[in-house]
Amino acid sequence: MLYLLILLQLALAVAVLGELGLILITISAVLPFPVYVWACASEPEGSYHTLEREQMPWLYDGVASMAKKAGIRMPKIYILEDYIPNAYSFKDTIVFSLGLFEVLGEEEILAVAAHEIGHIKNGDTKLFPIIAYSRYMMMLLMVMTILVAKNSPFSLISLITYALYEVSRAEYLKKREFGADHTALSLLDVPLSLKHALEELKYYEDLRGKVKMNALPSIEPSIERRQGAQIMETHPSYDERILRILVEINNESSQNRLK
Repeated sequence: MLYLLILLQLALAVAVLGELGLILITISAVLPFPVYVWACASEPEGSYHTLEREQMPWLYDGVASMAKKAGIRMPKIYILEDYIPNAYSFKDTIVFSLGLFEVLGEEEILAVAAHEIGHIKNGDTKLFPIIAYSRYMMMLLMVMTILVAKNSPFSLISLITYALYEVSRAEYLKKREFGADHTALSLLDVPLSLKHALEELKYYEDLRGKVKMNALPSIEPSIERRQGAQIMETHPSYDERILRILVEINNESSQNRLK
C-alpha cells in the first residue's frame, strides 16, 4: 500500500506538472544516493564514547552473543552522555544513554539491546532513512501539485494520497517495531525481560509526566531512536508492545507443551 501511494503521487505530479514533474522526480531519485552514502559513512555527533569490553563485559559479551545468534556481525556500541533513558540503532551501531543504566537492570538493558539488534537484523537501520526521505519527497510533490493544479480535482486527489500515505507510513513503522520485538524474543535467554524493560520505561515516562511543571521542549524517554515532530504516532505504545510480547510468549509456551 505504501509503495502504491508513492507511485500514485508520482503519477499525479507528472500529470499536473508535466516536464517540471519529471525533473522533480528525477532529482528525487538521484539525490538520495550521495546523501545516503554520506549518512552511512558519518559517525554520530555529540557526547558519545565507544564502549570497550573492559568497561562493561556483561553488556559487550551479551550483545556479541545475541548478534552471533541473529547472524549479524558484532554491532558497534556507543554510550551517550544523556540522563534521559534512551537507546537506538543506526547502520550497524547501537547507542545507549547513561540514563538507561539508571532505571534498568542488566537483564533489562540486554533486552533493549536485543530489540535494537532486531532492527539491524531486519534491515530497519537501512530502511528507515529511505522512508524518511520518501516522506519529504511526497510532501514536496503534493505541495507542487496543489500549487499548480489549484482548484482542480488533482489537488484534492494529491492531498488525499498524501494523507493516506501518512497513515500507511505510521502503520508500517509500527509493524517494524513489533518485528524488532519479535526478533528480540528469539534472541533472549529470558524473553520476559523485554516486557519488564518496557514496564520500567513506561513507569518512568508516566512519572516524568506527572512531575513536569513547565511546558518546555524535551525529549521524552523512549527506547526507540530519536524522532522529530510527527503528524501521527509512528511507534506503538508500551501497552501494545507488552500485550503482544505476552501473547507471543504464551503461544510459544503452549506450542512447547504440545511437542
